Amino acid sequence: MMGMKFWSRYKEHYKALIQLGGPIVVGQLGIVIVGLADNIMVGRFDTLDLAAASFVNSVFNIPILFGLGFSYGLTPLVGQLFGRKDKFKIGQLLRNSLLVNGCMGLLLTLLMGTLYLNVDRLGQPEELLPLIRPYFLLHLFSLLFVMLFNSLKQFSDGITDTVTPMYIMVSANILNIIGNYVLIYGKLGFPAMGVVGAGVSTLLSRIVMFLAFAILFCCRNYYRRYLVGYKRGSYNRQDIVSLNKMGWMIGIQMGLETALFSLTGVMIGWLGSIALAAHQVVVAISTLGFMIYYGVGAAISVRVSNYYGQGDLANVRKTTVAGFHLILCLALFTSSMFLIFRNSIGQVFTNSENVLQIVSVLIYILVAFQFGDSLQITFANALRGMGDVVSMAVISFIGYFLIALPTCYLNGFTFSGGITGVWIGYPIGLTATGAMLCYRFYRITSMKKYA
Repeated sequence: MMGMKFWSRYKEHYKALIQLGGPIVVGQLGIVIVGLADNIMVGRFDTLDLAAASFVNSVFNIPILFGLGFSYGLTPLVGQLFGRKDKFKIGQLLRNSLLVNGCMGLLLTLLMGTLYLNVDRLGQPEELLPLIRPYFLLHLFSLLFVMLFNSLKQFSDGITDTVTPMYIMVSANILNIIGNYVLIYGKLGFPAMGVVGAGVSTLLSRIVMFLAFAILFCCRNYYRRYLVGYKRGSYNRQDIVSLNKMGWMIGIQMGLETALFSLTGVMIGWLGSIALAAHQVVVAISTLGFMIYYGVGAAISVRVSNYYGQGDLANVRKTTVAGFHLILCLALFTSSMFLIFRNSIGQVFTNSENVLQIVSVLIYILVAFQFGDSLQITFANALRGMGDVVSMAVISFIGYFLIALPTCYLNGFTFSGGITGVWIGYPIGLTATGAMLCYRFYRITSMKKYA
């Protein structure tokens, strides 16, 4: 009886979240699969190439995830206009979003270019630098295309067309995997390029994703009314300010978590190539869960924004709790798989016994922070849907930089815990952040507050 009552309370929200979030999850899985394919193929080529890829990917996760978060500012704005059926204004907003995101792409390229000029000062093993530099440059050139594609994707999600970006991402990811095989190992007459080949393939796939979506937007009948607004609309201060106001806070929140893993990845590089390669393997595995959870989180944000705009706080809570249930179920499933294949999952990436031994230990810590990750993803997206983006960013800074990062350093180096000590800081920081976000959510959705 209790089970039926519980199901009837949330079933509407479960179904809506799955319908909206399903294509987003598939698209996110495509990103994960490509990341895994990169690491698997590069790891099979050489352990040094895997370590170099680990460093560069860790560093670039910060601007890429920040950029993704920045572009998320478009989705709730489009969603509100979509509810009012103002297609002309949506097209104009997309025009301004492409300008804002393009400028952000150039800014991120400039910042990462400065880091590239100082890459030899980051304490990485000397033997990795000849591999790190070209791979770094290839990722650098792709940042602008990533940001432009993000604009089109968030526009599409905002008008509830989550299927089109899914197809584009899956197709580009298949192209990327084929390019990896050809360029990393030297097939079809190409020389074996190792990690550099993976970088070339990634750059080409990101260019193709943007161009394919741009062509569809211009040619597909479904987008015609939006295209009119895009062409006839104007660049204006109001749209640019709104996009920046939302985008910066969301980007900071997402970038902070990524920065935690990236900065600790730099620390782990101080421990040597073996530790860095093991770190990359487990981070790649953990990304599988994170990206799936975030697909559901994006759906939570859209649903919450709809209810919050109507002043329906009861359904704001219900859809958030339903989303947490879904994410927690996914976390339990992925954690079970991690534990079952703990001793063999690393073999997909590398044959190094030293790396595999470390990976098998880190899997336990990976499982330990799945609950905290589920918690923070759910309530960060709920707060985003309500527009409470400043507190979301402040809480993330406290959790990741004031709690997790010092804990990682102290356990890893001050107390000589090595890579295991560094990783112990992750579940502490993620769970603390999730708990603070949860508290903030329930505080501002208190019925008394809005009575």
